[in-house]
Amino acid sequence: MKTLPESFRPFDARMLDVGDGHWLYVEEVGLRGGRPILFLHGGPGSGSQVLHRTLFDPARDHVFLIDQRGAGRSHPYLSCEANTTAHLIEDLEVIRTHFGIAKWMIVGGSWGSTLALAYAQKYPNRVTALVLRALFLGTDEEVRWAFVDGPRIFRPELFEAFCSRLPTEERADPLAAYVKRLTGSLGPDRTAAAHAWNAYERALSELAPKNAAIPSEVADDARLPPTPIIEAHYIKHSFFIAPGELLSNAARLRDIPGAIIQGRYDLLCPPKNAHALASVWPAARLEIIDHAGHSMTEPGVMDAMRRSITNLGNSASERHS
Repeated sequence: MKTLPESFRPFDARMLDVGDGHWLYVEEVGLRGGRPILFLHGGPGSGSQVLHRTLFDPARDHVFLIDQRGAGRSHPYLSCEANTTAHLIEDLEVIRTHFGIAKWMIVGGSWGSTLALAYAQKYPNRVTALVLRALFLGTDEEVRWAFVDGPRIFRPELFEAFCSRLPTEERADPLAAYVKRLTGSLGPDRTAAAHAWNAYERALSELAPKNAAIPSEVADDARLPPTPIIEAHYIKHSFFIAPGELLSNAARLRDIPGAIIQGRYDLLCPPKNAHALASVWPAARLEIIDHAGHSMTEPGVMDAMRRSITNLGNSASERHS
């Protein structure tokens, strides 16, 4: 993307010790002392990106962008030790306390929406508002739909290519086979699986992907894609969330206003998840973006997120004035 204006560049960045041997990268963007907002990246494992900064108003918002455990610039890189949803929730409290923030808005998409919900349900009095994109509730059913059932129906040629990168005897349960390889010891099989998974997920993220090819061979010096490694760890453990937990605990969000931005044709996180949450969270407004898939860069998605961030930020200011 083009070089960002100075106003979108971090005015501070640091590594915070959150315990268990983990250090998290935290950057601050926008107006120091402005309305506090925490951005949570997806994956798990993808890390925060430069593009994420552009969701916010640098003249008004004090934005904290972090790389979660094992992701991005945090250390140790790709570590799955002491890396669970409960750990990540408490990391956010460490960050909030470190910066002296009483309450903040939380913005997150896909896995970021899951973590935002889990945090808000444990610490509702710390959250002014939630802006969630591509809602994911952390269930095994959703994972199977995203990587097996959905692609088999809507992208059968892509699903077939994904399965073909496995030995014939492992193709009956490709999800289990990939997770086993991705959570195993580092080696050629793990690297090849990570590249195949990364290409597969990227293609499923867009309504009309420009490149849906899954590599059949990987160069010896190819960089290991980070997201599949951390993601597989979380999938293996059902995201460390009890079945139905986030919907069952939705009543804890009753005093938190929210917005759910959802692509109509999101294959990875379909609209039924967003609809299910909105039906038990009256303070949230669900906005379906037609002609959009999963990715934040799909047409209309980022604009809808920016509007919601602005509107909910204004509402929070009015409530506390």
